Amino acid sequence: MQGRLALFDLDNTLLAGDSDHGWGQFMVAQGLVDGANYGAKNDAFYQDYLAGDLDMVAYAEFALTPLAQYSATELKTIHQKFMQTTVIPMIAPKTQALLKKHRDAGDVLVIVTATSDFITAPIAEYLAIPHLIATPTECVDGRYTGKLSGAPCFKAGKIDKLNAWMALNGYNIEGACFYSDSHNDLPLLALVDEPIVVDPDPKLEAHALANGWQVMSLR
Repeated sequence: MQGRLALFDLDNTLLAGDSDHGWGQFMVAQGLVDGANYGAKNDAFYQDYLAGDLDMVAYAEFALTPLAQYSATELKTIHQKFMQTTVIPMIAPKTQALLKKHRDAGDVLVIVTATSDFITAPIAEYLAIPHLIATPTECVDGRYTGKLSGAPCFKAGKIDKLNAWMALNGYNIEGACFYSDSHNDLPLLALVDEPIVVDPDPKLEAHALANGWQVMSLR
């Protein structure tokens, strides 16, 4: 018998920060992109995300475009440095204990994130979370093109991606829990049997309190 699904948003949930925005800041800090111009656009997109107004396709292609100039080997080295300098220090203090609790219960752990699979696959591996549903990046002949290879895993799109993954892997949503910080995740939070709100933004916190959802902190 398969365990129930324990679904996790990544940024500002398992991480006490945003890996997507952090990637842009890292690229600027490392001199891999035009600092002033790229940094300002990265910050503007992040504000759109917080407001719930993000054009996810436009943002993803902005974030992914610099990848096209590097080989897979170069990107692996760059990402390893990103993990050490930016992501690992961002892991929320209580994240590992929460993940252990779900592993011990026999649950199936899945990250469901709007951030690209390029950025998040090594993070999922580091956290030992075996399943990742993310915004898909296009890779041709071993090189990233800077484009998406499918619809973003964002807002109601998370449900579409999750449904496709469950159908492919033989899981169902019954009894599932989902942890998130963001009002952008209200569609999936409303779908699961156990919505759990983590260090929420004000809009999500108000919705959670009005609906009797569990609110917790990993920080």
